[in-house]
This record gives sequence, structure tokens and C-alpha cells, in this order.
Amino acid sequence: MDGNHLMNLLEQVQSGAMDIDAAMQRLKKLPFDDLGYAKIDYHRCVRQGVPEVIYCQGKTIPQIQGIVQRIARHHSNILASRADRAVYEAIREVVEECKYHEMARMVVINPRDVEKVGNIAVVSAGTSDIPVAEEAAVTAETLGNKVNRMYDVGVAGIHRLLNCCEELFQANVVIVVAGMEGALASVVGGLVSSPVIGVPTSVGYGASFGGVAALLSMLNSCASGVSVVNIDNGFGAGYQACLINGIAVKRSNGESVHGPVPDPGEPRLATVCR
Repeated sequence: MDGNHLMNLLEQVQSGAMDIDAAMQRLKKLPFDDLGYAKIDYHRCVRQGVPEVIYCQGKTIPQIQGIVQRIARHHSNILASRADRAVYEAIREVVEECKYHEMARMVVINPRDVEKVGNIAVVSAGTSDIPVAEEAAVTAETLGNKVNRMYDVGVAGIHRLLNCCEELFQANVVIVVAGMEGALASVVGGLVSSPVIGVPTSVGYGASFGGVAALLSMLNSCASGVSVVNIDNGFGAGYQACLINGIAVKRSNGESVHGPVPDPGEPRLATVCR
């Protein structure tokens, strides 16, 4: 949809020939920008409240730079995941304003301060699980959520976890990141009344099969309320936790869970996740 079509649409709304809901349905179907190697969905924030996230692994530096340049013209707080320092430096060449979270391997492009709401707990079993936990935490924070980190509290020293119980009980949703046998998700699931998102990691010795053992353990959890994302998928867990936290915040504020579609011009990444 070019400027003339958009102007025509707005004029129809202004004149009453088209209602707002019908206009929003039209806007949700706006086209993408075809770069040849990527089709950039500029209007994902209209549908979901979040601009397209750039997954950097497997892309060439020129491809990443081209995608970043286009998206940065329209949005702020753009997430680029699985980015090493070389990718970060390449992004800075085309968009100077960006922030690198090295442990999480994430770049936030055109970063803007957003109000942090709710309460998401991110729990890691061991120190080796922290990179995946940080991917989840940085994602959730960039999306506008308060995050409480509790690291290295695995079942090998269960007293460390029990010392965090009061903080766990206050969370609207808990992300549990664990490798090896992945038992921590079941233990946390048996303690809290909030949803638990298990994130199996590829941390562990040979019989952990690169995270498959932890994945199967979490999928077979006997604790109710435990859901599981893919191996090492901290981003997916952070995003899902944002949606759950947003529902909890809206309910606590007496708001409708199904609120209006966010304004794509707002310099927020997740106006729907409030």
C-alpha cells in the first residue's frame, strides 16, 4: 500500500465510509518489502504489537545490514538475536544507535526506554545456562516487562532454590532454564501457582544428547502448568512469558484482555504486552 492508497483509506475513515475496525483489517494486510533475500514485514507490529525480530544466525553480514537498515527506518527497539560481536559491529556500521547484550547474543537497534510492568522470573539451573536465560530475560525486558533473575539455583543444591521461594511466588510467570536432565522445571512447577515455561539447554555431558534429555524430561513433567519451548530457545520463552505477563497485568488493572490494536507509531516494542 503506497501513500496514495493509505491516504484514501484514511479519508474513507474520516468521512464515515469505512469504520475503524474495517480499516484496521485492511492495514493488517499491508504488503511486505521484498529485498530478494528477505521479505520484510513492516506491519507485524500492527498485527502483533512487535516489529519483526531479526534472527542473525545463518545470514550473511550484508543480508543482516540490509534488513536492519530497512526495519530501522520504521521501528525502534528492534531485536536482533543470535548475534556475535562481529554481527554487532556490522550493525553499528549501518545504524549507529544500538546496544549489544553480549551474554544474550542480542542487539537492540534504535533502543528506547519503555515502562517495565508485571513480574517475570527467569531462573537458571547453572551458570552455564545463563546465556540462554539472558536471551529470555533481555527479550522480556525489551518487550516492556519487569524481570527478576535467579541464577545457579539448580536441583544439585536445592536449598538455593528454596531460598528464592518468596520471589518465585510473586511472579506472574516463571521461565526455567536448565540443561543436563532438566529437573528444575518440574521442581519449580510443583512450587508455584503461576505458569512455568521450561527452556531445555544443550548444556551437559554426552548422554544429555545436546539438550534432548532435558527437553524430554520437561515434556514429561508431572508438575501441572509446565509448558516447554525448543532447546536453547530463550527468545521464544521470553516472548511467550511477555504474553502471559501482559494478560496478568491487564487483569490486575481491570482492563480488557483483548485490547485495541497498538499504535504502530509508538516507540514501544510491545504495547500489547502490558
